[in-house]
Amino acid sequence: MSQPTTHLYRSILRELRLASRKSRITRNPTVHTHIREVVAAGPTDLNKTLLEIRDFLKSTRIHAELLKRYNPIADMTEEERIHATARRVGLDTPQEYKKD
Repeated sequence: MSQPTTHLYRSILRELRLASRKSRITRNPTVHTHIREVVAAGPTDLNKTLLEIRDFLKSTRIHAELLKRYNPIADMTEEERIHATARRVGLDTPQEYKKD
C-alpha cells in the first residue's frame, strides 16, 4: 500500500472504532474483513473507494451523535418516552396501579 492508501485505511479503522458501541473483542469482524478484502483486491480507484467508505462511516457517526444530542428520547422505550414528553411540558404521568 502506498502512503495515502495506508493513511486512508487507518482512518477507516479509526472511524470504525469511534462509531462502535462495543469493545473491540465483541465486535463483529465482518466489516473489518470486508475492508481488508477491498484493499487487497486493489481496484483501480482504491483511494476513491476508501475515501467514500471513510466519509460514510464518519457521516454515520456524526449523525448518531447529533440525533442523540438533539433528540434524547429517540433511544428510550415507549413508556420512558411518554414520561419524558409529559415532564417536558410540566406534567407528570400517573403511577399505574399494580395489583399483587
